[in-house]
Amino acid sequence: MWQMASNVRDGVIFRSPTDDVGRERVAQACVRNLHIAIPALVDSIENKVEKDYTGWPDRLYLVGQRGKIEFKSEAGPFGFHPDDLALAIKRELAGVQGT
Repeated sequence: MWQMASNVRDGVIFRSPTDDVGRERVAQACVRNLHIAIPALVDSIENKVEKDYTGWPDRLYLVGQRGKIEFKSEAGPFGFHPDDLALAIKRELAGVQGT
């Protein structure tokens, strides 16, 4: 189990889940308690998505209109910059509008 000092400060402390149901419960509690307003997706306990996309600890992706990954940030939370994603979104929209 790992945690950041901010987790302790904000009271976001959970035992590491051992199955998908436990993982979903932790995710639901975090979404509710942290007032997360964007959709939250939960990987399986086997971490298939994390292994396929190297999303740990977090990463920003942009899936383009054609279903392909158009942008992948550096690992976060300190290695990515939302402005880079915003620029990728603008490029993607300009490309789609131009076709």
